[in-house]
Amino acid sequence: MTVALDTITRSLQVNQTIFFTNTSKQPINKIILNDWNNAYSDKHSRLGKRFSDEFVRSFHLASESERGRTDVDKLLINASDATWTRLENQSDVIEVTLNTALEPGQTTTITSSYTLKIPDAKFTRFGFDKGNYYLKNCFLSVARMSENGEFTTYSNENLEDIANATIQKLNIDFTVPKRYDITSGLRLLKQSEAENQKIFSFETENTTEIQLAIEAKASFQSFTNDLVQVETNLSDSRLSGIQKAIVIDRIVNYVSANLGKLPTSKIMVSQVDYERNPFYGLNQLPAFLSPFPDEFIYEIKFLKAYLYNYLKSSMKIDLRKDGYIFDAIQVYVMMKYIEDNYPEMRLLGNLSSFKISKSYHIANADFNQQYNFLYLLMARKNLDQPIGDSKETFIKFNEQIAGKYKAGLSFMYLSKYFENDGVEKSFREFLSLNQDKKTDAADFEVIVKKNATKNIDWFFPNLIYSNTIIDYKFGKKEKTKDAVSVVILKNSRETIPVTLTGIKDDKVIFTKWLDTIETDTTLVFPRNYADKLILNQGNEFPEFNLRNNNKSLRSFFSLNRPIKFNFLKDLEDPKYNQIFYVPDVGYNLYDGAIISINFKNKSFLEKPFYYNISPSYSTNTSSLTGLVAFSFNQQIRNKKLYGIRYGLGASYFHYIQDAAYSKIIPSIQFKFRDLDLRSNKKQFITLREIIVNKEDSPLLNPNNKTPLNYSVFDASYVYQNFEMAKGFGFGTDFTFSGDFGKASSEIVYRKLFRNNYQLGLRLFAGAFLYNNNPAIYAFGLDRPKDILFDYNFYGRSENTGFFRQQIIIAEGGFKSKLDNPFANEWMTTLNATSSIWHWIELYGDAGFYQNKSRKVQFAYDSGIHLNLVPDYFELFLPVYSTNGFELGQKNYQEKVRFIVTFTPKTLISLFTRKWF
Repeated sequence: MTVALDTITRSLQVNQTIFFTNTSKQPINKIILNDWNNAYSDKHSRLGKRFSDEFVRSFHLASESERGRTDVDKLLINASDATWTRLENQSDVIEVTLNTALEPGQTTTITSSYTLKIPDAKFTRFGFDKGNYYLKNCFLSVARMSENGEFTTYSNENLEDIANATIQKLNIDFTVPKRYDITSGLRLLKQSEAENQKIFSFETENTTEIQLAIEAKASFQSFTNDLVQVETNLSDSRLSGIQKAIVIDRIVNYVSANLGKLPTSKIMVSQVDYERNPFYGLNQLPAFLSPFPDEFIYEIKFLKAYLYNYLKSSMKIDLRKDGYIFDAIQVYVMMKYIEDNYPEMRLLGNLSSFKISKSYHIANADFNQQYNFLYLLMARKNLDQPIGDSKETFIKFNEQIAGKYKAGLSFMYLSKYFENDGVEKSFREFLSLNQDKKTDAADFEVIVKKNATKNIDWFFPNLIYSNTIIDYKFGKKEKTKDAVSVVILKNSRETIPVTLTGIKDDKVIFTKWLDTIETDTTLVFPRNYADKLILNQGNEFPEFNLRNNNKSLRSFFSLNRPIKFNFLKDLEDPKYNQIFYVPDVGYNLYDGAIISINFKNKSFLEKPFYYNISPSYSTNTSSLTGLVAFSFNQQIRNKKLYGIRYGLGASYFHYIQDAAYSKIIPSIQFKFRDLDLRSNKKQFITLREIIVNKEDSPLLNPNNKTPLNYSVFDASYVYQNFEMAKGFGFGTDFTFSGDFGKASSEIVYRKLFRNNYQLGLRLFAGAFLYNNNPAIYAFGLDRPKDILFDYNFYGRSENTGFFRQQIIIAEGGFKSKLDNPFANEWMTTLNATSSIWHWIELYGDAGFYQNKSRKVQFAYDSGIHLNLVPDYFELFLPVYSTNGFELGQKNYQEKVRFIVTFTPKTLISLFTRKWF
């Protein structure tokens, strides 16, 4: 290739010649070229779709100049014009048709001339960034080909798993303006200058990727030892060059000793590589908060980034289809590095030494325990996926964190089961095999099984290609005069070996592997042989639930897991029944500040049974209030019906001055989702009974007062499918009591157009099936009556004043406060929002409604919506409505409506939705 950088247009002019040999066993009639730079050309490419699924706005809001593309000027086969096209729905894959079949062993020449418009780096961190260019896999390249002549046609989905054929020899002459330098993992043959330009000549062999950094001020440093030359700009201003050199030398030698020598003499380890795949954990904290030494943080960062590039240089696998192998080796070596070099390092680093942290399991947990925790974070949410599946099917958290960690944990477990170096030997043999040919998962499995000292036919089906939970637990125990027997229960179909450990006087007296527990098994021990038994004590495999793995062999009244109180939260500790106490402050107009203490059993991980007992003190009434909630979540694996939630809740607060209400709600909810977890489609069916008891108050209007005691049955269905670029939701609700019955439906639609114009629509329709008290039961145009106490109103009984201005978009969804805004027969409304600039929108509402014995009425309103933090803080400024021109009316400030939510969970969900 000859490549020239044009800094004015931020583009590369490329002239390229490829000598392609058919290495398959079949004649071929086409050649596939990867053109992943062109994935940035269209918001609706597969790359754009993935960004939208993960709620990434930057790509869809980008201007044409910020996105990239490839303009092919010429494409020849053996000096003749070639017939070529981009694959349907894959604008970044080019199919070149051959005039005559290319037989096995024959070679053809592909000559091309094209311009690469480099995208902004804000999308993926590769591209143009503040005057510099960080390039990876942007050039045309031949796709990976199988032995039967089939090409792999993967699109760029921001997974860094391009399937290129191996380039046997590569030569690049790269011309840049004189102020620039180029850093690469390629060998630099020569560098020259001419007419305010620099020309760099690179070459390499046996590579599948090309990565370059073009910088006006070179940020890379070069470190060389006996094994390899490392070019890196991994940042840490707190370490000297000598300190970095010591760390780099240690890691290079360690990886070489464990995996083998790097097949190239030079490797590039960039800050961009690390930022795309950081070490997720506590070392992500700002420097002034970090509990780890500076050198340790740099060491871990470099270890992860170096392993990433080492494996990219060493492996010729299909990273999309067989990516678990890459992840397993990387995470395994990282875990082993900590075990070998920092065996005493704790998850909280230096914070573990503080006395205040001693009672917390997270402070005493080993550094490597975070891998298991982050995997279980997904498994407990029923969001884990088989790590042997193709990478593009993973949700983001699994692709970047949980799936990788499970891969490493699985092979660390296998290594402990082997009780030798069979796993490390398998890694080395597989990497060596990659030097000679393309490989796949079948090759890897053959090598692992060859080096196994025990039968592992269970390993790959149960831990790699399945996400079925693995869980062992103890059953009943029985004692006789001379012996004690204990039952071990298997809570899953799959069987894998597990360790059994005996404890006597707080010391381990034995540990043995139980290889085949096909069914429930009874073990018998001498009466005083051990005090306690523990299954999977060292958490050798990523077990779904460790809380049922302890069994006391003492008296029947001894606890398997004693109760332990902790402030706020902690990691789940399988040795204890943890109860967390958390102070909280809420507010409503009638209770004032609600000072509460929550007693709950929820750690950082989800669990099937959850409770929250929250007694509170109302400062306005000087009385006790509070709530209790119990729920049981039944997980259903790999089914569209993925969960059933059984709940029982009760609360007691004030709904008007000096008058309280109590509410009891038994409920059941059925949860449905697509089998493709990347799909955002979800459905919910909820059945509940709401039992309300209210105290009477003289402040209530006797002509418009709901009964003090009532019970209501409510059934609802919700369908939702939202992503960044578009969204659709539908819900219907049926509510019945002795006095009324009603049905309602709601449709929500949102669309982000190609010109970045956004439109949102909401349609509501509701009708009473029967209504024995129309003065009380009605739909609300601008504020629901909320007789079920479903909504978090701060002043629910207010008809005037500041708290009357709070709005919750429900029922009619109007923003202006209207006269007689209720309908006791039926109501149909349409709410619309239209973007103007960033968080400034226009809104408009219109609707028809009818009350008994009255004509149908029409209402409308319009104004400006300041969508500052969606669902958390929003303002609605009325302009024109059925009330007239509201901007010119008195006391306009009283017409402004607001959404304010004091629940942190609502805000946190804005950031977590892209991961889950």
